Amino acid sequence: MKIIGLIGGMSWHSSLEYYRIINEMIYSRLGGWHSAKILLYSVDFDEIDTIHTTEDGIETDGVLIDAAKRLESGGADFIIICANTPHRTYDAIQASVKIPLLHIADATAEKIKDIKIKKIGLLGTKATMEQEFYKVRLEKKHGFEVFVPEENEREIINNEIKDICQGKTSSTAKKNFLNAINNLVKMGAEGVILGCTEIPLIIQQKDVKIPVFDTTRIHAEAAVEYALK
Repeated sequence: MKIIGLIGGMSWHSSLEYYRIINEMIYSRLGGWHSAKILLYSVDFDEIDTIHTTEDGIETDGVLIDAAKRLESGGADFIIICANTPHRTYDAIQASVKIPLLHIADATAEKIKDIKIKKIGLLGTKATMEQEFYKVRLEKKHGFEVFVPEENEREIINNEIKDICQGKTSSTAKKNFLNAINNLVKMGAEGVILGCTEIPLIIQQKDVKIPVFDTTRIHAEAAVEYALK
């Protein structure tokens, strides 16, 4: 079994889900007393979240590159970043280490291909919905037509995610996410990517008629498959 390196803390609430899902899957696959071999480097999210508002992201690159190097030197065989938005730093992180970094969008794309749909909605932070690192990767590398909410709705979704990351409960969160999903369907989306690892804490498949893709679970599953192959 390979050693999984997790870059967590963005937020720690979803990092807990990664740890739980990975270990549940390892036990399901191997049984007995088995659990996953994991190294977790949990960053201080305050050093990341405030930097998300800048354009160059140099400081964010530094924090995440340092985390990746520490995991590599600690013996990790590969790395996953336990969040969607920090994947905008993916190329810089991968270039800084010799071990593989599994991209969350690539893992999600493979799941979408399994059910053979091409038109996909994307929910996440404003950065994930608006910047090229995620949407364009899905379009150019994987051939999807990607829809994102209108500008005012992107702002609403982003604010709800901020609250969830800080552990705040909101009576409007589920309603706002479901409204956004319904509007993406009206645009033509045949399924929706829950492209922030906090969203599955609020929205599950049972809440929605069309397929939704839980990036936390999909990424964790990809890590298990890679660890065991």
